[in-house]
This record gives sequence, structure tokens and C-alpha cells, in this order.
Amino acid sequence: MRALISVYDKSGILDFASGLRELGVEIVATDGTYQFLSENGIECKPVSAIVDYPEILGGRVKTLHPDIFAAILADRSSSEHNQALDERGIVPIDIVAVNLYPFVEVMSRRESEVDALEYIDIGGVALVRAAAKAYQDVTVVVDPEEYEDVLSELYRYRANKEKTRLRLATKAFARAAAYDSYITSYFTGLSGERLPESFTVPLYKMQDLRYGENLHQEAALYSDAPPTHGLRPPRGVANAEQIHGKELSFNNLLDLDAAWAMATDFAAPTAAIVKHGNPTGIAAGKDLEEAYRKAFQGDPAASYGGIVGVNRTLDATTAEELVKVYFEAVIAPEFTPEAVQILARKKAIRLLSVGGSASGPTQNVSWIPYWEMDFKRISGGFLLQTPNLAAESSASWQVVSKRQPTLEELTDLQFAWRAVKHVKSNAIVLAKKLALVGVGAGQMSR
Repeated sequence: MRALISVYDKSGILDFASGLRELGVEIVATDGTYQFLSENGIECKPVSAIVDYPEILGGRVKTLHPDIFAAILADRSSSEHNQALDERGIVPIDIVAVNLYPFVEVMSRRESEVDALEYIDIGGVALVRAAAKAYQDVTVVVDPEEYEDVLSELYRYRANKEKTRLRLATKAFARAAAYDSYITSYFTGLSGERLPESFTVPLYKMQDLRYGENLHQEAALYSDAPPTHGLRPPRGVANAEQIHGKELSFNNLLDLDAAWAMATDFAAPTAAIVKHGNPTGIAAGKDLEEAYRKAFQGDPAASYGGIVGVNRTLDATTAEELVKVYFEAVIAPEFTPEAVQILARKKAIRLLSVGGSASGPTQNVSWIPYWEMDFKRISGGFLLQTPNLAAESSASWQVVSKRQPTLEELTDLQFAWRAVKHVKSNAIVLAKKLALVGVGAGQMSR
């Protein structure tokens, strides 16, 4: 057997290569990987030794050679293909281990355009696609986390099973597609288009959910942040940590997202209580306990069984108030240990910690256009729009009544104006003392 290894991320590669050599697998490696393996005592050959052609253009061209791709793409069941390999003295390649230049990481460190272009992998992606296409004969490994399983199966069966090769090929095509989508995003950003002719969005499964919107529907949670690239998107529900409670459902996540959006839309300590995507109460206060009390009083009956979102670390005092009522879930930037202990008296309640400050991205994601877009699924397509971030200044408001509003009334109007955007369809809210005291949502007639 012969393996081709070309990896930018060297983690785990020494153990993997060492295991291959123990199995008698011949290793061919690109120059950087060859040097790394050789320095660590692992016998291997440089690619240039089998294609009789050196790397050129500073490494931009190294594996793009017919002999390399023929060794991968040849159909081993085809006598014609095998004859062509024999005539050229090409030894088939059975394992391809490749990971790509870290384009996403480079871009998220705000590198210059020249650096970004240098980190667009060409040969690596071509190798991945070729090996995945030839999965019936070739094992393609694009993730260091797969090394151990691949080796284990090789030790046991002296070959990888077809279902393993198919699974790895599927992962490889997905990795290549996602990689290309980020590069497309980068060029879309360069062009300045917010709604380009084509949009590509990679998604990564995070967990299966108990069920979908209804019990008979299957569902899962996906993130648009690649888990292996170290890219952390703006904090939110999808990447929150569940620290207590039952599994989440589809509807839980929808309401958690709504509650989080409502609470974090305000600068003052704020609590929001949500049922079916709409607020039963939103309120701001001098502290979180006051904000929660006021939000709950917005509609105590409807609040039962709702979702609570807050924009400050949830403390023990507020937790003591929360635990008096049945809520499905609570989401906060963080929870104090005492608050968790108190809320955990309710075994089923789900507690989600978003982590740290509630505002802004932890890395630069401005070059990825879809991150700021709002997607809505319709039959046969998608609707895209820019996010609803508008917050009109009261300085532009006109008073058309004879009486001028008091400062308190004007402050409540500003609060209501920000709150009403979180209410669905034909929305009406009544506010007093920085709290909703009435909500009208989703009615066919105003």
C-alpha cells in the first residue's frame, strides 16, 4: 500500500504516519510534510522523488502532476486503467491524508488581501476531490480526528471497509465545498455585493434534537461556524452551553433565540419572557431582579411555561424569583454558581450560558457576508434580508399632539419602539416605566 500525506495542520500526523509504517505502508509526502516526518524519524519519500519534478513557484505547484492524480484516480477494476499505470510505471496511491491551508483562520485574524490569496489552497483541494471520487479504492482523510479510527481498521482488516471509505469521502467533499464557500464569501465581500447572484452557506451539525416543531418531525441543530477552524461567531443560542436540564427541542431553540434577541437589544439590565416567539413581557430595571419582576408582571398567566432571556449574569437573587414559576428554559450571558444551584431545584429546566459579554463577535467575521443576513425558508427557495437592527433616534420624531410628552413618556416611547420590533405581525405594545404592560401580536385585523 502507498499513502500520500500533505498536511498544513500537523497535529496527530506523527502517530498516524508511524502507524502506517508499522503496517508496511509506503509514505509519499509533500516537501513541508516530508521534512517534518523525516526530522521525526519516519521513513518517507518526497513527492518530487516519484514525479521527477520539483515544487515550484514557492510551493504553489507541487502535487499538480498527472502521475500523482493517475495514481489516485485509476479504477483498480479497469484493465485499461491498470495497463496505463503499468506503462508509465505509476504505483497506485491507496490512502490520501490532506488538510488545507487555514484560509478561514487567516481571514479571521484580519490579514491583508495578499496573505488571504496565498492561503487559498489549490493542490490540496484537488487531491481531496480526486481521492473522494475514487473512494471505492482510496481512503481519504481530511480530519486529524479520523486518524485513529482509520489506523485501527487497517490494523484489524489490512484495509478500510467500503462504508468507511464512503463516509470519509462524503466528509471530504463537504470539507472542500465548505472551504470553497468561504473563499466565495471573501470574494463577494471584495465585490461589495450584499445580495449576490449566488449564496453558499456551509452548515455543521451540532446536535440532534428531541423532535421538530411537531413530535413526528426529526430535527437537528446546525451551526454556521466551522468547529475545526477555531472561528467563533457572534455569541448566540447556537453556540451557547447547556449547563442544566432536559434535551432541547426545536421550539425551545426558536423561543430561546427570540428571548436572547429581545434581552440583548437593550443596554440596561433587561429580562424578556417569550411564548411561541412573542414576548409576554419585556422590562428594564436598575438590576436584573427588578427587570425580571416587571417583565413577569406584563402577563403573569401567559408567562407560565415560557422562556426567559436576560442580558446580565443571572444572580442568586433573580434565580430565587425565577424558581417560583415554571419556565421551560433560561438563557443568560452567564450564571453564578449559586444561581445554578437554585434553578437546578427544577430538574427539567434548561439553563443556557452564552458565555461572557453579550455583544459583538469574538473574531472578525465581517468578510463572511451570510453572517449578517437573515434567512427565511419558503417552499422552493429562501428569502434573505439584512438584519433588523434599525433603532431610530428620538431626535427625528415629530410630536403631532398639542401636549408635549414628558421625559418619562418619551423614555417609555423609546423603550416601546425598540420592543415592538420583536413582536410578530401587526404588532402593538403598551409600555409604562420601561416595561411592557400590553402586547398584541399576530392578529389578522388591527
